[in-house]
Amino acid sequence: MSQSEAGRVFGVSRQSINTWLRRFRERGLGGLRARKRGRPCRSRLTAVQSAMTVRMITKGCPDQLSLPFVLWTREAVGAFLKRRFGVVVSVWTVGRYLQDWGFTPQKPVRRAYEQNPEAVRRWLEHEYPAIRRVAKQEFAEIQWGDEMGMRSDHQAGRSWGRRGQTPVVLGTGQRFKCNMISTITNRGHLRFMVFRERFTAKVFLRFLRRLLRQTGRKIYLIVDSHPVHKAGRVKKWMRSRQEAIRMLFLPAYSPELNPDELLNQDVKANAIGRSRPHDLREMESSARAYLRSTQRQPQVVRNYFKEEHVKYAAA
Repeated sequence: MSQSEAGRVFGVSRQSINTWLRRFRERGLGGLRARKRGRPCRSRLTAVQSAMTVRMITKGCPDQLSLPFVLWTREAVGAFLKRRFGVVVSVWTVGRYLQDWGFTPQKPVRRAYEQNPEAVRRWLEHEYPAIRRVAKQEFAEIQWGDEMGMRSDHQAGRSWGRRGQTPVVLGTGQRFKCNMISTITNRGHLRFMVFRERFTAKVFLRFLRRLLRQTGRKIYLIVDSHPVHKAGRVKKWMRSRQEAIRMLFLPAYSPELNPDELLNQDVKANAIGRSRPHDLREMESSARAYLRSTQRQPQVVRNYFKEEHVKYAAA
């Protein structure tokens, strides 16, 4: 078949046939592979510049670099590249860079400015390992405690609806709330108390007495620095029961180090946020039923300790 005839058969120009034959003679069948059209996608950043950008995104926030952004969006990364390296690229190019570097858009976790990184490091490397060793020697149980409030208007999850029409969920216009205090262990034990009144030293002591009855062994209770935990009445009660219970405190402004926070999120999302209680009694009943169900599933409680920030407490 001549080149002219091949062009007519395949509906291409004779010049294309010539180009294909030349590629075949030079590189074989590999030369006929289809290639991506347009300019080659080459990064305008050097390897050093890319590594520095990745380090900045990973270690800090844009406002710490005097950029007018709170989150690392494509616009924020583009502004950083322009200010630091003088490289101006579109948001689409920034998106490709981020994808190549292994980044994905995620909902960030909020952390307080007041948190002391040195105190957190000291807790993880020295204080908690020492607590664990002493508790093992005394055959004591390490429990992680926390308290939270639950409101009737809390909502979690999403609902399907027509595009542009936000779904409407009916619920009571009255607002009511209750509170919960709980402790968990890495062996899957869960103790809790749901109550209506404000969280005070009196309520906390009532829960601690119940905790001692239910545990039956010495307790190392790890909590945050809530004022009630450090109240004079609580300290006095603790001093009189040093052989039965000891209370220790997490670093300030570090809720992510407490596994019990994950139980709180679970209860809010699944026991309260996905239902519409008609009154306070129904809301309390839903919370208690969900917590009792979780008590009967130790593996669920143990799974809380698999979260990245609390893995240190799993052993």
